[in-house]
Amino acid sequence: MPASSLGEAVHRLMHVYKSLLRESVRKQKIELPVTHIRALKGICRNPESTAQSIAQLLQRDKAQITRALNDLIDAGLILKMDNPLDRRSQLLKPTPRGKKIMSKLNAVEDWAVEQLTRNLDADDLAVFLRVSNTMADSVEQIPTAEAGEP
Repeated sequence: MPASSLGEAVHRLMHVYKSLLRESVRKQKIELPVTHIRALKGICRNPESTAQSIAQLLQRDKAQITRALNDLIDAGLILKMDNPLDRRSQLLKPTPRGKKIMSKLNAVEDWAVEQLTRNLDADDLAVFLRVSNTMADSVEQIPTAEAGEP
């Protein structure tokens, strides 16, 4: 398969997936920007989350993440707690309201995946997962300086 065909297929798949997610998030009346959603997901999935760990996870500037985290705190979705292992940082925890939003987000993702995979059998899905993970892993193993070279 020519690289442009693969590139187009990957781009189309990402576009469709993101569109499904946006549509479902809107229908669920979740009014959070993408960065805030991703930060909340990271916090809910890692009980040892700190601002620094979320910035690393999302590969974003810590100042940008700090602003998003402050918005999530102001919205009553997360709270900060003292970190018993490091007094210089604070642990981030979801509130009950944050957990409720996370439950809705999980349902949104499940629905989107169901839409994308409804015409695939288990073997096709297993092959897709193996191939896409292999492709992603191969890029993640390339040093950053080489990743942008043609």
